[in-house]
Amino acid sequence: MSHKLKVGELRETYITDEEIWRILTVVLSSKSVKSSTYKYALIKALIENLYMVNDNFELTYNQLAYSFTKIYWNLIVQHKLIHQNRGKTARVVTLIKETQTNHAIPDEMIFDKISDDLQIKLVSKIKSTMKENVYGALYGDTRGSFYSFDHRQEILRISPAVHGFMLNYQRLIVNLTNYHLAAMIEQLNEVPSINYLLGKVESIAKRSSLRPFERILLEYFSADCFYCCKPLTGITRETHVDHFIPWSFVQSDQIWNLVLSCNKCNTSKSDKLPKRDYLEFIIERNHELNDKKEDQVVTNWMENYKSKKMIMLYDYSIKNGFDTIWTPS
Repeated sequence: MSHKLKVGELRETYITDEEIWRILTVVLSSKSVKSSTYKYALIKALIENLYMVNDNFELTYNQLAYSFTKIYWNLIVQHKLIHQNRGKTARVVTLIKETQTNHAIPDEMIFDKISDDLQIKLVSKIKSTMKENVYGALYGDTRGSFYSFDHRQEILRISPAVHGFMLNYQRLIVNLTNYHLAAMIEQLNEVPSINYLLGKVESIAKRSSLRPFERILLEYFSADCFYCCKPLTGITRETHVDHFIPWSFVQSDQIWNLVLSCNKCNTSKSDKLPKRDYLEFIIERNHELNDKKEDQVVTNWMENYKSKKMIMLYDYSIKNGFDTIWTPS
């Protein structure tokens, strides 16, 4: 059985968009055997890390396990959606509930708020579960054409063609995956409606607070709005942290996509793309962050960042419908 595989080789060196759509449609449909919500969560974790691949299109199991754990923590602990499996309780549910109970963690605490040590321990346990039940299962459903994986090296390599496809159709894939994940959770849990669930599923990747990023940005850069350049002082101009490329497209919080902003610009910009001129500014800013080699936190946050990723992200967001361009008034 494919989910028992410890190594999966990429079987296709080239695959067309039409073939990828055909396979993805089957994966998301009832034709694919789904005893749990694991496959949907892995697709969401892959999308959240699309811009974190290295030059060989590789992601580490730790990167994917962190996103995977965050998805389930917020579904299970915050929203009490504990049925994620047909039949016996899913292993990921057991691990998360044990952690919550053993450490007396309240239901309202989202994953990013628990201690770093506890996060690392839980992610490590869930990484082991993913090796047993997740990577091989989705690999089998996609006929080995989406990615290769190696449990010993703990590396997943996305097919370059599939990576480009996911970038090109990211928003649509996210919406489709969220819908089908919500539909399965609705079948497994007593909930009011799928519309109720969609709101929960769509928000599970979002970090509760951007304060750690704000502290770093204020430490290394002047307290001015990135967009209008006005000082971030006084009650009327309180400091905000804004996703340069809208979060609803990026689906993750990366320091290289975050800027300091005043309240007026942040509110006005909302879910829009800033004028392309600002792309040069953020690339220059990120060069400065990359030079902070003495700061290990910043170095870790900037891992695998390259200027071309920022440009690619900007261009692909336009292709995905974020084509309303904003400039500060």
